[in-house]
Parts: sequence; C-alpha cells; structure tokens
Amino acid sequence: MHEGNQRRTPKVPTRAELASKTKKDIIGNMILALDTDVVVAALRSPSGASRRLIHDLYGGRVQAVATVGMFVEYEAVLTRPEHLTATGLTVAETSRFLDGLAALVVPVRPHFLWRPQLRDPNDEMVLESAVNGHAHAIVTFNQRDFLPAASRFGIRVETPGNINRRPI
Repeated sequence: MHEGNQRRTPKVPTRAELASKTKKDIIGNMILALDTDVVVAALRSPSGASRRLIHDLYGGRVQAVATVGMFVEYEAVLTRPEHLTATGLTVAETSRFLDGLAALVVPVRPHFLWRPQLRDPNDEMVLESAVNGHAHAIVTFNQRDFLPAASRFGIRVETPGNINRRPI
C-alpha cells in the first residue's frame, strides 16, 4: 500500500484533554456513539434530528465512534426490506452511505468487556464503543435501555433532538 493511500485514524482525545478546553471547544468536538435506531432514522426521515446529526458529523461539528460490530448491525438493519422500502434506497446505495459513514467515524477496538451491563447484546456494543472511544454521550431513542449502565461510566444518554439543541 502506498503511503498516501493509508487511512489515518483520528486521535480520540482523553477526558483530561477535553477538560482543559472551553465549553465551545467541548461542544464543537463532542464525541458520540450512535445507536442503530439513530442511523436508521437519519435515512428514513430527511428533516429529522437524526439526519441533522449525521450532517453535523459530515460537517465535522461532532465526532462519532463505533466498533466493527456496530457497523455490521447498522448494515443488517438498514438492508432489511422494510427500511429499504421506507428510504427508497437500494442495498448498493445503503452500502455507499455506510462506507461514507465509516470513513468519518473513529474506529474503536474494545479493550475491556464489561458484559453484561444491558439486556440487549447489540446495545452492549454501543456502550463498549462509547466507553472505549471516550464518548461524551450515547445517542439513542431508547434512553432507558442504556441507563443506569452508561452513567456508571460517566456517559450521558441523549436523544438526537437533545444533542441538536446544544449550541455548536
């Protein structure tokens, strides 16, 4: 592989590094772990809060972290017939969207597994990504599924609408 073709992994700041920044810097560099329901909603609702959140990610106004397992789940859910019909996308178009999303997301390799913390194993992947990726928040429509486990790790659980209401 040529040196120019290698993908560089963005550095995930530690909580101590973030603590030294101003409130505007912290909000502008917010690190999020996106639950699958948020990614699905982003494709299904062109004017919704989840879509705005994805636009913020593409615009560099927020950062997101994810594991390979989360992307496997994103793909499995987004390519279900009901979601393809609702979005009007083909499997190939959905895959291109996920490829673009993967290029923006900071990849996380879980170093510690604390399972079980949650009832749903797929939610465990999101929690592990948030903890290992130093996320400020898990973004989901199912907040109660992640509480109180996320708060034990100092991670907020927010809806896309709550994240979008924060000034950037």
